[in-house]
Amino acid sequence: MGLFLLYLTVERVRLDRALRRVPRRIAVAGTRGKSSVTRLVAAGLRASGARVLAKTTGSRPVLILPDGSEREIDRAGPASVREQVRLVGLAASAGADTLVAEMMSIGPECLDAESRGILRPGTLALTNARLDHLDAMGRDKAAVARTLASAFPRRAEVFVPEEEVVPAFEEAAARTGSRLRPVARAGGQGGGPERAGPGPLGEFEPNLRLARAVLGHLGVDGAGIARGLAGAAPDPGSLRAWRVPLPDGPRNALCISLFAANEPESSAAVLIKAREAVPFAGRPLVGILSLREDRGDRTLQWVRAAGQGFFRDFAFVVLVGPPSAAALRKIRRAPAAGGPAYSRVGASSPEVLMRRIASLTEDEPVVVGLGNFVGPGDALVRYWSRTGTEHDR
Repeated sequence: MGLFLLYLTVERVRLDRALRRVPRRIAVAGTRGKSSVTRLVAAGLRASGARVLAKTTGSRPVLILPDGSEREIDRAGPASVREQVRLVGLAASAGADTLVAEMMSIGPECLDAESRGILRPGTLALTNARLDHLDAMGRDKAAVARTLASAFPRRAEVFVPEEEVVPAFEEAAARTGSRLRPVARAGGQGGGPERAGPGPLGEFEPNLRLARAVLGHLGVDGAGIARGLAGAAPDPGSLRAWRVPLPDGPRNALCISLFAANEPESSAAVLIKAREAVPFAGRPLVGILSLREDRGDRTLQWVRAAGQGFFRDFAFVVLVGPPSAAALRKIRRAPAAGGPAYSRVGASSPEVLMRRIASLTEDEPVVVGLGNFVGPGDALVRYWSRTGTEHDR
């Protein structure tokens, strides 16, 4: 026991020393959009001359180094919040003056430890509170918000889109001595700079608005913000589209990745944005719903969404992943009126999935990837990137 206490003391001293060497620390929390906001804030600060180390953990765990290059994080086992201790040490050893970290915890105790015990940020950007990870975060939006409120640091500046501010956040700010800063919508809704996001398909306005507010607070001027946001590399799981040759001959499919949205509410919002950006009209719509064995609550959310008509505009939906057989039985027991033809593929290789897509229709379909990025979703995105031509409106 004595040796263990000594180990903890030494670890605490090392962390405290590393934190002092990285004076400016920004954390990003929320249900959706964390990776995008992390990238936007880091890019804006780099454009202003800061030496920034950033880390995203959403679609793929990635380090964004001070020169803007990226390195995927290889994990020997399951994700652990101790990664953030190593991250602070890495930022200090790299000579970074700024750390931008996507928070990785989902339970209230871990969020508290990650924020107040490890990262201790002076600024927190909180994107939204949506239904996901229901076992750990709560089964309604008020409960999810209370969980996310555990991420509030002590005496920090907390930025939240104004439409996402709820009593739980106001109470957490009062309890921790932090200042809650609602970020108002822009007065005009035209094609101003808020709509010119990074990546070929742009970014959601609340994410851009939140990043702009954080960067302005940190002293980045308008020109620096514009340069940073324009140059930010999109997250691997962000909304992207490719024109991909189908395996059976001269036809192409327009393949759109919505995998990183994960749950139905966010997926519906991203699908609207995709319709605005790429040509859907006159093409059969095919969904690939990727399901994870360790995300049972999310699978049930998709089963309910199917019954409530989420897929009413789809001609076909193909389920893939370990829970797909059970999910397909549940969906077929309570079909939505006017819904698609559902099927599943046991194998999850991209080639097998694309051959199934080719067999469903003689036209050139729009293929929309939904559900989960980890697993078949990640493999499909890599395949589409390798074999297709990225769509750029």
